[in-house]
Amino acid sequence: MRHLIVLTAVLSLSSSAAAQLVAPNATGVAMGHVHVFARGDVEAMRQFLRLLGGEPTQNGTLQMVRFPGGYVNLGSRDMNTGGSVGSVVNHFGFHVKSVADTLARITPLGLKVEQNNPQQAFITGPDDVRVELLQDDALPVPIRMHHVHIWVPAPLEAQAWYVKYFGATVGKRGNFDTANVPGVELTFTRDETGLAPTEGRSLDHIGFEVANLEAFLKRLQSLGITQIDGPRLSGNKVTKISYIKDPWGTRIEITEGLEAKP
Repeated sequence: MRHLIVLTAVLSLSSSAAAQLVAPNATGVAMGHVHVFARGDVEAMRQFLRLLGGEPTQNGTLQMVRFPGGYVNLGSRDMNTGGSVGSVVNHFGFHVKSVADTLARITPLGLKVEQNNPQQAFITGPDDVRVELLQDDALPVPIRMHHVHIWVPAPLEAQAWYVKYFGATVGKRGNFDTANVPGVELTFTRDETGLAPTEGRSLDHIGFEVANLEAFLKRLQSLGITQIDGPRLSGNKVTKISYIKDPWGTRIEITEGLEAKP
């Protein structure tokens, strides 16, 4: 009976997670995904994300877990150079209706949880991917993509970079400077220790979705971005992709056609 109750709860959460990517900003940019890589089988990460409230889905061969506001894409490889902590993208985070209820669902996984107050928690997920939960009592769904937390030497410079190239809007959350793109808040913390770039880590890159990739890349080039990988079709033969890096080592995938098909 207990397993049936848990399964019913997960199915209910998954149905609520079936949301489209949000509408783009005036620059044509919206949150797309964060991409995590497992050392081998991705099932542990998929199970973790499903219990958080995500809905496993796919776009062709691309394995994804859908949340309102964006996707977590899944991949596998023989090894990672490290988890998310120690790289410039320390973690990504969700708003949840109830932190306590969310933690209760993942308790059987035996993951490390850090919690200083009832409305916030950090979870060290499979492959050392750090995930933050922030409670929002007014949230109309159980869970929603909220932020990507980037640690850089100069937060205001990073904020301005994302405003210039991705049309983000300037914001503030508590003591954090932020750059907001529809579907996600980019949160910046000052760190001058020389953190590792994301490429090769378990959280390898973040991604933004655009309506016209070729036109968007021409815009980036006109603004001075010269190191662009792509455009090309991804392995699913459907989604157009390209990669750039920000000046601090965050690998960024720019996609067209990421949305999972029914």
